[in-house]
Amino acid sequence: MFIFTYFVIIKDFMSISSLIPTEKIVERLRYENPWWLNKQIPEAYSSMAKRLYFSLFYPYVIEKSVRRALVLMGPRRVGKTVMLFHSIHQLLTENVNPHKIFFIGIDNPIYVHLSLEDILNLCKQSLNQSNLNDCFVFFDEIQYLKDWERHLKVLVDSYPETKFIVSGSAAAALKWHNTESGAGRFTHFMLPPLTFQEYIHLKNMNHLMYNGKINYGDNQIPYCLTHDIKALNKEFVHYLNFGGYPEVVLSEKIQSDMGRYVKSDIVDKVLLRDLPSLYGIKDVQELNRFFTYIAYNTGNEFSYETMSKESGIQKETLKKYLEYLEAAFLIKVLNKVDVNAKRLKRVTSFKVYLTNPSLRTALFSPIIETDNEMGNMVETAVLSQWMHREKLDLTYARWKEGRSEGEVDLVLVDDKKYRPVWGVEIKWSNRYFDKPNELKSLIHFCKSNNFKQALVTSINQSGVKQIDNLVFSFLPASVYSYNIGDITLKMKTN
Repeated sequence: MFIFTYFVIIKDFMSISSLIPTEKIVERLRYENPWWLNKQIPEAYSSMAKRLYFSLFYPYVIEKSVRRALVLMGPRRVGKTVMLFHSIHQLLTENVNPHKIFFIGIDNPIYVHLSLEDILNLCKQSLNQSNLNDCFVFFDEIQYLKDWERHLKVLVDSYPETKFIVSGSAAAALKWHNTESGAGRFTHFMLPPLTFQEYIHLKNMNHLMYNGKINYGDNQIPYCLTHDIKALNKEFVHYLNFGGYPEVVLSEKIQSDMGRYVKSDIVDKVLLRDLPSLYGIKDVQELNRFFTYIAYNTGNEFSYETMSKESGIQKETLKKYLEYLEAAFLIKVLNKVDVNAKRLKRVTSFKVYLTNPSLRTALFSPIIETDNEMGNMVETAVLSQWMHREKLDLTYARWKEGRSEGEVDLVLVDDKKYRPVWGVEIKWSNRYFDKPNELKSLIHFCKSNNFKQALVTSINQSGVKQIDNLVFSFLPASVYSYNIGDITLKMKTN
């Protein structure tokens, strides 16, 4: 009797170490896939506005001519799960058979002892299907499955008529494993924090913007401008404090307790769980303190010497921490070039930015537009918009000539031609619109590289100023940030 019972358990539980009956797992699958019965996704997701990045993501979902799994990567809480459900909703709208769409949240402990193929077999069993041809299979939080990339690669090879879409919040783990395995089997899609353009879209405030033109050098270029710079700047400051995450943008309750929501659910889970488990970090409290130190000083220039002295952490450990935090999409390290955009042979100093300015609010407190921190926060926000562009070699220029020093906040370098393409001076001030001759570093940088024009941001001033033979185009930082996101989206769409 005991032997018989033992084999029944083996059969029912799909795994030697499993303790959950098959019918309970099937019940969970049916709960996670309500469209099998009613042809609708949960109202909690259907009521949410789509991110603008959805129009870029969905074509990869329905792409079947190339046999590849689609891997949706990105930081925690930027809307990856929501985007999966919006994809399912779109498939249903396009009359895809609901029984051909599977969604499985791998983070549920009920699946802990099952392989991906075990779960798929249960899906087929629950729907009485004989095969997975023309199915769309969504695995959410895939990193909770050990060796997920190996399992997924096998599925891609074994089920050529099935499209697999996976997502995961442990961005560092996903990035690491994707480079190690699955070559030629995975297509990666990076979903970043909200751009300022997407923030305005989610807040239903597109009426603040209109399609216009700005003067840049001798040219007029299409640009999104605002009817009401005061209202747009109010939203921009709000974006700096709360704008990186869709749920935060749409919930005043969460905004009132950013520390608990963002820090505990986003920062702490990455610093205390994701990174230590991936890289074997033992002193997680030291890593936590180091990130807090960086967040407070976002946009500042660092050197390993000063960083080590101020944090009390060894240089080699600092280098590893910076690498880990950048892999987890929490920070961006910007390297330095000289006045002619030549790279320095020895990296002695660099700038570190949060990938999302609202991370600072979560750790400290919201800022207002007159705070001293606004300059660095605006610089962080501008850079975070540019981070959505892949393969851009962004740097900053800093040099010393005699007793004078100079700096330009953002420089794009053409690595093939070894020369700068443009330079931007990011200011949260109207002073330089009135006194452009004080932009000595930018003037020197332009003349050294034979530039005829450059862009400078302000609080609310727009227009063109001429100094010597140089033309400086001034734009409010909020308008500039909006347009980086808008142009990036158009570039990706085309």
